[in-house]
Amino acid sequence: MCDVDMCDHETPVAVTTRLTLHLMTVNDAPFMLGLLNEPSFHKYIGDRGVRTLDGARQYLLTGTIASYGFNGFGMYLVRERGIGTPVGICGLVHRMGLDDADLGFALLPEFWGRGYAVEAAAAVLEYAWRGLGLLRVVAIVSSGNTRSVRVLEQVGFAYERMVQLFDNAAFVQLFQRELCVARPVQ
Repeated sequence: MCDVDMCDHETPVAVTTRLTLHLMTVNDAPFMLGLLNEPSFHKYIGDRGVRTLDGARQYLLTGTIASYGFNGFGMYLVRERGIGTPVGICGLVHRMGLDDADLGFALLPEFWGRGYAVEAAAAVLEYAWRGLGLLRVVAIVSSGNTRSVRVLEQVGFAYERMVQLFDNAAFVQLFQRELCVARPVQ
């Protein structure tokens, strides 16, 4: 993708009808602090233990921003197009225990139910295929997270199997999507 220090963080990675997806910077720490501490984030994704602005900056530097350099992809800040309001994150992560890039997304609850997760996920998948040349992407979902399952199904993912990513971890549902096969967004 780019050398992290040389990236143009203002140029979107993807643009949709209603959203723009951007590389994240440490300036996004206030937003991330709020998102990481949403009860829904803790329930379905996990408590990352980030409780301060400095902690959010470190989380971004050592996770998301580092991933851009190591993997050529990461999580992207999702903003409402034209307005610029951050609504969530969506992108790809490299997760230990998985051979393929993993699609992830999280929106602030006040933006749920507007189709933003589907729109952002479809844009990331298009970028993964056309921009990164990926042929397959997976996604993991915690048991009971029916909203996320619906998003994945709407962008063409299919359930594959239950997986345990590391010892003593809860089993999660693994979904997959072949990117070289055209599938319409429903």
